[in-house]
Amino acid sequence: MTRFEHRPVMVDEVVDLFRAVPSGTVVDATVGGGGHAAAILDALPHLTVLGLDRDADALAAATSSLARFGERVEVRQVRFDALTETMNELGMQTVAGVLFDLGVSSPQFDRADRGFSYRLDAPLDMRMDRRQTRSAADIVNTTDERDLARILRDHGDERFAARIARAIVANRPIATTTALAEIVRDAIPAPARRRGGHPAKRTFQALRIEVNDELAVLPDALDQAIDVLAPGGRCVVLSYHSGEDRIVKARFRDAATGGCTCPPGLPCQCGATPLVRELRPLKRRASAAEVAVNRRAESAVLRAVERLAS
Repeated sequence: MTRFEHRPVMVDEVVDLFRAVPSGTVVDATVGGGGHAAAILDALPHLTVLGLDRDADALAAATSSLARFGERVEVRQVRFDALTETMNELGMQTVAGVLFDLGVSSPQFDRADRGFSYRLDAPLDMRMDRRQTRSAADIVNTTDERDLARILRDHGDERFAARIARAIVANRPIATTTALAEIVRDAIPAPARRRGGHPAKRTFQALRIEVNDELAVLPDALDQAIDVLAPGGRCVVLSYHSGEDRIVKARFRDAATGGCTCPPGLPCQCGATPLVRELRPLKRRASAAEVAVNRRAESAVLRAVERLAS
């Protein structure tokens, strides 16, 4: 079995953002292999970590890698929109911070049996939590053509979504990742295949997002994170896809304005109360040096907010 080793993205920036938060717990809502959590615990002795992840392999890796921190760490196998519920079960009222590192990690791509990669032959799966029943195979083989095209367009920004959906339906049943990748490649016009990376990249991304409801559950999870922050606490999010970043930007902006509905540029008359302040720069990117050694960092966007006093 491939070891779950995941290089954390923008780890120094993440640690610096939590340096000023009050003593307490940081919820790592996507703990993965524990890279960000370990860096926070090593650098910031006033903090403990509650690690959440839906992936059992990731959680096992985090449990092992973070064991040296003893009682400063607690882990739970839950999806991140169970944040408030998990805190209630543990008797926690507020936290010093929440971290989201969205998307899929390198070890998940590298394990052929997980079915995330278009380069490795495997059954179509893509489930982060393998306790759930719906897999990528179910979506590929049962979704009607129109809805399939919508998924590819909305979650993958795929300009040839209709052509790909038509080809998928025509070639059903499709059982493996490499079979799907070949169908997608053949459906895309030859000139377009020669630019923008592998032709199936956007299709696989879109299917993964759909299988795991990644965008559907994100707004509520972000709202929960902001609600449970103590004054001075911070919510930090790393996103890797334009759809993710649009949601993060919108939820942070709504919290920063208190949902104000007044015309821009005019004093607020609707009584909205801001919950957070957006930390600048509003949109941070990984350095060229980091991208050179960690390709996953290239598409990363980091945003953060700080909870205001009541």
